[in-house]
Amino acid sequence: MAEDHELLEAWRGGDDRAGRRLVERHFATVERFFFNKVGDASADLIQQSFLRVLEARARVRADANFRAYLLGIARNVLYEHYRRVRKDLERIDFGSQSVVDLVATPSSQLAAEQEVRLLLRALKRIPIESQIVLELYYWEDMRAREVAEVLELPEGTVRSRIRGAKQLLEHQLAALATSQAQVESTTANLDQWAARIKAMVGGTPIDG
Repeated sequence: MAEDHELLEAWRGGDDRAGRRLVERHFATVERFFFNKVGDASADLIQQSFLRVLEARARVRADANFRAYLLGIARNVLYEHYRRVRKDLERIDFGSQSVVDLVATPSSQLAAEQEVRLLLRALKRIPIESQIVLELYYWEDMRAREVAEVLELPEGTVRSRIRGAKQLLEHQLAALATSQAQVESTTANLDQWAARIKAMVGGTPIDG
């Protein structure tokens, strides 16, 4: 977003209102990022993420995609959280371990539709890296290029990960669903269910 760069430059120059506006524009995005991953800890992790942006605002590249930069920070905050919870600084493999593997989290009370509940449960059972890829792609409408910026990976690699993550999700949906029709309904309407979750968590992001 062009305005992100303008707000960031003004914030760097001492305009606190510009900083608040930048946070407001992206708060819902960060809120959704932590939703379905950390339970009651999400408020603290959201705050930590924005504090790190505040501390690092002078070091953000002028040509950087601010949303991707912010989500990259949120991802680091998330991983540090799990390492603290598990007291394991070295051996957590976020490419293979899921939320369910790492910590028990309460079921969401927000989801009303059966398919949404199923989707949220399935997401928590795939590796966290795969969960992040799908949520950025579907919830935040990020293109593969933007997801690549968040993960600091080549775009081609991210495209492969999106395809692989969808396969992992479909496998978990099949394991959790009560019928094949439910699996087909959920997988065929991922965009629709993602939009409903997005609307329930943080509402519509502020844009301009």
